[in-house]
Amino acid sequence: MKIRFELDIQLFASHKGVSSTKNGRDSHAKRLGAKLCDGQWCHSGSIIYRQRGTKIHPGNNVKRAGDDTLFALIDGYVKYERLDRKRKKVSVYPDKPEVVSK
Repeated sequence: MKIRFELDIQLFASHKGVSSTKNGRDSHAKRLGAKLCDGQWCHSGSIIYRQRGTKIHPGNNVKRAGDDTLFALIDGYVKYERLDRKRKKVSVYPDKPEVVSK
């Protein structure tokens, strides 16, 4: 009389298999946003706002560059204003704008 044992053993890996991963990539920060605040003095050519698309629109004495960056055309004071209910604009005035209190 012979007794036969069959063992069904599954061996698990003690370490993760070495293969390439699909993660681990990231782009550098683009440093977008306001570079000059409301009421600050700026020189002509100064970058006022870096953006992708037209989150803020150019106003008086401000131009939009090819990458949608807003920059000053004259020396003056920066003023953020409302264009309509949804949109904002930034302008540069040679004299300090009046502060209107509500």
